[in-house]
Amino acid sequence: MVRVEFLGPIQKEALELEITNLSQLADILQEDDEMAEWLQNCAVAVNDTLVASVDVALKNGDKVSLLPPVCGG
Repeated sequence: MVRVEFLGPIQKEALELEITNLSQLADILQEDDEMAEWLQNCAVAVNDTLVASVDVALKNGDKVSLLPPVCGG
């Protein structure tokens, strides 16, 4: 199982999914209208390391974090 966490203002509980890459996760999250909007702007980290490709392989025990852009002052 891969744990998917949603950080910051994304009001969604963590998910535990049987997926093998980020492309599969994107397909699942695109089905949720609110998440589809967030996906356009979020950074993604796998095991606390930012990644830029949806082709990243995932294995049992990995953690994926969706990090929305934030505004600060």
